[in-house]
Amino acid sequence: MVRATLFRSPWGWVGIAESSKGICAVSLPQATKREAESSLRTSAGPFTVGKPSTALQRAKGQLLRYLAGSSRTFSLPLDVEQGTVFQRRVWQVLRRMPYGSLRSYQWVAARVGGERYARAVGNAVGANPIPIVIPCHRVVAQDATLGGFSGGLSMKRRLLNLEGTLSRVRR
Repeated sequence: MVRATLFRSPWGWVGIAESSKGICAVSLPQATKREAESSLRTSAGPFTVGKPSTALQRAKGQLLRYLAGSSRTFSLPLDVEQGTVFQRRVWQVLRRMPYGSLRSYQWVAARVGGERYARAVGNAVGANPIPIVIPCHRVVAQDATLGGFSGGLSMKRRLLNLEGTLSRVRR
């Protein structure tokens, strides 16, 4: 059974879902609660919303502190079993990328099998069900342009600005 919580943050409505193994999905901030719920269902599948568990409360607190700029790390149990073996390897590399860093798709690819996998890495980054916590926004194109982002480029810019790295991205 997947449980979820939806809450308003200073950035918009956010959703977090958890399985019995850990946090399994996060919706990026949305304008409405309905949009956050829809986004969360896309990543997590069916879920129930009720009184948040201790783990969901902890995840909410960590996300709120991150979005406020007062925290740089997450220490949450994650459930990424919905991903393929390759996706999970990519997400593990992303989790080790420090706050305030930028890396290219090729850089990530070199750590999961070779630079020739850059396009596959892009697909795995785009399939990340736990954005922000698994910091896919820190991955940019080889030429230091933004590349893509499942939450839209304006959200990626906002996250990079929060971390102080937006000025290092080429326009």
